[in-house]
Amino acid sequence: MTTASATPRLWSAVRRLRTHYLPAIGLFVLGLAFWEAVVVVFDIQGFLLPKPSAIARVYVQEQSVVWSAGLVTLGEAVGGFVIGSAAAIIVAFGVSRWNMIREGAMPFAVAASSAPIIALAPIANAWFGSTNPISKMAVVAVMVFFPVMINTVRGLTLVDPSELELMRSYAASGWAILRRVRLPNALPYLFSAFKVASALALIGAIVSEYFGGPRNALGVYISQQASFLKLTNAWAAILVGSMLGVAFYLLIVAVERMVMPWHVSIRRP
Repeated sequence: MTTASATPRLWSAVRRLRTHYLPAIGLFVLGLAFWEAVVVVFDIQGFLLPKPSAIARVYVQEQSVVWSAGLVTLGEAVGGFVIGSAAAIIVAFGVSRWNMIREGAMPFAVAASSAPIIALAPIANAWFGSTNPISKMAVVAVMVFFPVMINTVRGLTLVDPSELELMRSYAASGWAILRRVRLPNALPYLFSAFKVASALALIGAIVSEYFGGPRNALGVYISQQASFLKLTNAWAAILVGSMLGVAFYLLIVAVERMVMPWHVSIRRP
């Protein structure tokens, strides 16, 4: 690669860093500084709202414990994410193909998405056992099912009619239309749903652990520390949960860039 061709790419990377990342980093740092200042100025006790600096110290001291718990919870979240997403995609294919299935499945999907976690978690614990990770995966699967299914159905059905007419003019089969037109059109919708579901998955796994789970799980650790008014330890665990959620989201973004590099949102400078 020549210097002349490398220079525009370097300036593009610098411009992207300044435009997309520096404002977010600056706002994050200002938020932490404001938080620290509020606690100091108003003399808020640590058992009510600890300072970010105190949370950072406890995180360094307890990082082996909280990260071990975080990985357990992450496994539950990923397992439920995979189960719920796979079921949603399968149902979406049937819903988009046959109206009868759509009319029968949609009310159940809406009802499942409306059920709160605090109602699902005790039932799942009774079915599978409170310490069984399957109970947490079941809750997560129900939470991610609806957004993934709805977005997949939209992507499979909201196709440009001119593209369908062109394929039919070539006597393309239904399978060829699905593979060459409907699936590529559905991918942006599907990955948008995956991004939303990644956050829902981790939230669902942590909250479901409040109602019982293995002692080395993140939700159990947070609830125990909060019950003993050790909120600094609880915030350190919340920090780990946030980092895992961001990492899960970025992983989906990376897969999206590899799967559909042709999309305008990926090619945009």
